[in-house]
Amino acid sequence: MLEKLFRLTEYKTSVKTEIIAGVTTFMTMAYILFLNPNILSSTGMDKNAVFFATAISAGFVTIAMGLVANFPIALAPGMGLNALFATVALTGVGMPWRVALGAVFISGIIFIILTITKIRQILVIAVPNSLKRAITVGIGLFITIIGLKLAEIMVVTTSLIPPTLESITKSGGSALLKSFEWNIGMGSFHNPGMVLCLIGLAITSLLMARHVKGSLLIGIVLSTLIGIPLGVTIIPEHFAFFSLPDFRNLAVGELDILGALHMGIWTVVFTFTFVELFDTFGTLVGTANRAGLIDKEGNSPLIGKAMLVDAFGVSFGALMGTSTITAYVESAAGISEGGRTGLTAVTTGILFLLAILIAPLATMIPGAATAPALIIVGVLMASSVLDIDFSDFTEGFPAFITFVLMPFTYSIANGIAGGIVFYTLLKVGTGQAKKVHWMMYLLFAIVVSRFIFLSNNA
Repeated sequence: MLEKLFRLTEYKTSVKTEIIAGVTTFMTMAYILFLNPNILSSTGMDKNAVFFATAISAGFVTIAMGLVANFPIALAPGMGLNALFATVALTGVGMPWRVALGAVFISGIIFIILTITKIRQILVIAVPNSLKRAITVGIGLFITIIGLKLAEIMVVTTSLIPPTLESITKSGGSALLKSFEWNIGMGSFHNPGMVLCLIGLAITSLLMARHVKGSLLIGIVLSTLIGIPLGVTIIPEHFAFFSLPDFRNLAVGELDILGALHMGIWTVVFTFTFVELFDTFGTLVGTANRAGLIDKEGNSPLIGKAMLVDAFGVSFGALMGTSTITAYVESAAGISEGGRTGLTAVTTGILFLLAILIAPLATMIPGAATAPALIIVGVLMASSVLDIDFSDFTEGFPAFITFVLMPFTYSIANGIAGGIVFYTLLKVGTGQAKKVHWMMYLLFAIVVSRFIFLSNNA
């Protein structure tokens, strides 16, 4: 049955490999179960309600990704997108969180329309291979930064200047970016979390070098255990493997769609839509490329179905009571363990649903224990830089801009936008306009218009 459903032989994989890959992906994503409630609680939402929404949404949408698209990609409320949501609905400053959920739901409907009309799928054909490879490299660097931050090897401190709702709507979202001041530095070796990450990195990289199957998963488990005496892995006093959180204040169906429409927040909806559009595209293409699911022409027949699942997931997540659901770059960890089919996603999705029952165990895994896996996955994905033709400046420079902007601006969308602009500009400027797909010209106009619009309304 599993063979017929997931075509394991065709993709040269096995049930054991897929399950290990799914568990690995879940282990690297488990942090979202407790991090998302912490972020969204600033809007006045109940933490336990957000925990439930996170687990349910990630579980069902990821399972759907596996069954419908046969893609080894997991989905959950996106980091960055949840911060954007929290800023929009910040308690006492922005719109009510129910209205913000309504805005997320509307953006999901827009995605469904764009996917059904196959506009999103055209992106896969339109974007040149050099940019696709650069997206993979950029996501690898992006994942590495996530790992470094989780382990506090990279320490980022921010000071928040809460924007007003008026400034958010008038600026199309740029006020959100300007509301933060960032300072980046190196962590301290007196920090046990950083020490644990370095130990885990040494163990995991050695296992990888010796080609041990399940290296990333083994590394996460060993790091979690080592973290106990270091005081990083915290075991609660009354620890129980199975327990149910308090779900008395669930936000299921609490979104306010009419409120979102009446408040005239289309610029906020546009911001959600634009960022999610490129984030999802980049993640799907980057991870699919890493899994070998994209052919020599840079196409994949599976991405269309994957995009449709993702589109429905956005609105479903809003209905459940959480911010935008999106494809996760951490899926690359499972892919690096050999995950090639939807069985990987189904395994991850089931674990998210089970996390409702084993919440204490799932949330006990410290970020420092999963950080080594993310850093190593970053190395594996960055190897795609070897497939970029830097001898052709019209190919190499846009690719460079793409993978540099992603980590340095902490945005997959910014990297893709920069690559699109310079690729189109250089090709046209060197008399190679016919080599540029018509969709690239449209994307060029949208990207330039967006940034001009934001700049003029800042």
